[in-house]
This record gives sequence, C-alpha cells and structure tokens, in this order.
Amino acid sequence: MAIWVIAEQQDGILKKVSLEILSKGQELAEELGFELETVLLGEDVSELADTLAAYGASKVYVADDEELAVYGSEAYSQVIASLIEENEPEAVFFGHTALGKDLAPRVAQKVETGMVSDITDAEVEDDQLVFTRPIYAGKAFTKSKVLSTPVMATFRPNVQNMSDADDGASANIEEVDVELENIRAKVIDVRKQSGGRVLLTEADIIVSGGRGMKGPENYPVIEELADALGAAVGASRASVDAGWRPHSDQVGQTGKTVSPTLYIACGISGAIQHLAGMSSSKYIVAINKDEEANIFNIADYGIANDLFKVVPAMTEAVKKYKNE
Repeated sequence: MAIWVIAEQQDGILKKVSLEILSKGQELAEELGFELETVLLGEDVSELADTLAAYGASKVYVADDEELAVYGSEAYSQVIASLIEENEPEAVFFGHTALGKDLAPRVAQKVETGMVSDITDAEVEDDQLVFTRPIYAGKAFTKSKVLSTPVMATFRPNVQNMSDADDGASANIEEVDVELENIRAKVIDVRKQSGGRVLLTEADIIVSGGRGMKGPENYPVIEELADALGAAVGASRASVDAGWRPHSDQVGQTGKTVSPTLYIACGISGAIQHLAGMSSSKYIVAINKDEEANIFNIADYGIANDLFKVVPAMTEAVKKYKNE
C-alpha cells in the first residue's frame, strides 16, 4: 500500500509545493504503515529523482519522454491514470496549483474516484485520511473523507511544513513506458512573461496593492519594497479591474490563493473576496489610512497611515538593515 505524490516540475526545477506535500505525505504514510512514492513526468527529468528521495520518497515512477516536455492535460492524465490502475495506490496527492487544479480532476474522472481540493491540512482518524479545507471564503473549515479508492486531494502551497532533506537517502527508480492514445490537443508554443520576481503562489513574502494605490503609476512604490524583501507583488481585484495590474497578480477568490509567511497589504480595504485568497498567510501586515478598514480585523500588525509615507520608510529600513 502506498501514498503517491505527483511531483510537479517546470524547466527541470521541482516546485516547492511538491516537496511540501512529500513532507506531509511521509508523516501520513508512517502513521498508516504505507510506502511514500512519487510520480515524475517530463523530459530529461530523471535526475530530479534524487531530490524526491531526499524528501522521503521510497520509489519514483519516472515518465521521461519528449511528448511530456510541456504540460498537456490529456497526455499527463493518461500516463498517471494508467499508472494508478496498474499499481493501485491508496491515495494520490497533487499541488493545488494551476497545473494541479487542471490535472487532478481529470485523473479522478478517469479512475472513477472522488477528490478533495485546496487542502490546508490532513490527518489520520480511524485509519482513514481526513482532510481540512476552507469554505465560505475562508470563514469556516470543513473536514472531509474520500470514500472511494484511491483517495485524491490537492494541497494548497506554502501551508505544509517542509522537512529537512536527507541527502543520503535513495529511492527505487522505475522507468515508465509512455504510450499515448488519441491526444486531441498539444501545446506547440509557450510564451513566458518576463520578470525576475518569484511566482506569486510560491512566494514566502508578498506585497500587495489595492485601490488605495490610486493608479498604476504608483505601483513602483510597493515594487521597490518587494525587491528589497525578495518578495512577489500582488494586487486586489479592484486594481486588476481598473487595469492597473495584470490578472496574473490578482489575489483573492477570483484570482490566486496564497499562503506566504508574510503578506503586506497596502491600500487594500479587505473585501471578503480578497481575504479568501490570503487569510491563511502566517503573518499579515495591513497599511491603510482608513482606521475602519476590514483588513485590520485579520491583520497581525496594522498601520493606520498613508501608505505613500509608510511604504517608502519601510523600504529604506529594509535596505539599511540588509547593508549593515
């Protein structure tokens, strides 16, 4: 019996969320007496198996093929579903990423099982996996079980603690023969957005701006703070709808769900839709001159002042600290 983690990689680099899920999976597997195994898909990715072993995988299924070089939902779901039917794992975990949110339900449909999405925690009760996930825009949490096999779930990034790597660990590597049938759609070109900042969903620190930024010309104020902190830049829906920032920066119910260690909200009122996307952040700092702003109700630290005075002062303080 085994718990599987579908390892997500891009350009030969493993996503942090996969290592987080491996750490959680190892804890659950030990409690259940299961093996922890991973599935790795892509082209020229075999060397990543050592990293997966270092984070607890006892076995790595490697599907290394040029047809899998770029993610395609039909190809990836075919390979994973075939492996599941052949090996019958007890549970299969994905990251709750753009890829995972597309891939996991497709695989669940193919193997005719249920799944739970956007998991923030998992535990074992009476030898069954029980998953915790937020509902009602993060105002409440529910505990769920999947009664069919394999149990499938997607885990929210930046929520699970990542264990230390054991560089001396090794795993059994099984090469997978890739045989694809009736692929109706293929990715023929990928155009990447330029930019040197960390991805929003993987960032440990995020600096976000809202309607209080007053216009797109003022975003360099928070971009400078983000650069000083090594952070990603986010935005509220109001900013995106106004055309100030691209939709890829949007945090909230209709944008990205993030769980950084530090979330700095600048000029964001705290609408429920925005809170749904960032309320699981470990520490929240709110900067808003409106003392009655809803964002202060969930903030760990609140600064009721003009962001155009506070943020530059914070930037200078960060730079000074780093230069000492």
